[in-house]
Amino acid sequence: MKTFFNLIQEVQKPGLCHRCGGCVTFCSAVNYGALELDPDGKPRYGEIEKCIECGLCHAICPGIDELEQETREKAGWVAPIGRVMETTVARASDPAVRIKATDGGVVTALLLHLLERGRIDGAIVTKQVGRFQRRPALATTSEEIRDAAGFFFDTSHGMKSLGDQYLLYSSIEEFDPMIKKGLRRVALVGTPCQIKSVRRMQTLGLVPSDAIQICLGLFCSGNFTFGDAERARLAESGGFDWEDVHKVNIKDDFMIHLKSGEVKSISMDDLLFMRRHACRFCPDYSAEFADISFGGIGAEQGWTTVIMRSPLGRAAFADAKGATKLEEYRLKDNPNFATQALAKVRAWSAKKRKSAQQNRKQLQAKGVQVKD
Repeated sequence: MKTFFNLIQEVQKPGLCHRCGGCVTFCSAVNYGALELDPDGKPRYGEIEKCIECGLCHAICPGIDELEQETREKAGWVAPIGRVMETTVARASDPAVRIKATDGGVVTALLLHLLERGRIDGAIVTKQVGRFQRRPALATTSEEIRDAAGFFFDTSHGMKSLGDQYLLYSSIEEFDPMIKKGLRRVALVGTPCQIKSVRRMQTLGLVPSDAIQICLGLFCSGNFTFGDAERARLAESGGFDWEDVHKVNIKDDFMIHLKSGEVKSISMDDLLFMRRHACRFCPDYSAEFADISFGGIGAEQGWTTVIMRSPLGRAAFADAKGATKLEEYRLKDNPNFATQALAKVRAWSAKKRKSAQQNRKQLQAKGVQVKD
């Protein structure tokens, strides 16, 4: 039985750890302190002698393919980007949600609808805690869900408080407070790697993953390091000052919204120097194991591309639309909007998958054993 020691050798040392938190969150001996996350979110032994060597952490790691086939079968995954039941472009009907949203506010509007209708008891999201920092949070009220929306910068703390890691999405470490509060119907908003970790737990039929009622996946180009050098280089290439930045979002380019209303665009290829190392080896762009996937790619400014992947995801979206919480892009403005959006997502997915395969082959050429 392979253990966390093997994860260190096979995933951490080659630089493949995505820091999704799954191994620590679902550790059978986590209550004894066997595993923990360090201050940067990297898993490590808490007290190695308390590890019971059950192998669960190794099995569910998204960097390991031990349960890949079983997970794909359970999720109904099909090539090339997972199951696609329906694609659309939408936005929140509430202007107040859209104002704070990164794109069209669809994720926020859907979570609010599910909570108000009593479909969920809470949601694992992230909230802003600094200009470049987001931290995982368990939102159990409409106000907390609204507070988690968008990538707005808080300039009141000054440059000294900026963190090095800008974590774009949620972390499943919030499972612990979810369990302590006794919540049994929770939505997870997360990256492809985080969702895959949960899906593998669900494939094994183990708690507490059974409390996750719906997975909302976000298109993911990777997480980025915003250290002093990276920020200076980005500002120079984009021709802006960070003190003038209002918010950022990602569509075809990295979009920097200034307080003046001007928007600076930087190619995602120009951000490779600041992307987290492990993200170079991830092949999943569109959250292929989610119930619904969301992102700005393929949609106009102020709108969100939505891919419904499961009957549950499609029903949740339809219910929110029927309750006028969401509105779809109008056919008369572009009758091919959904087809064009899906084509763009497929193209970006193919690009990320190809890049990950090439990077893995380079590791293999150096003698590092990694999956293709």
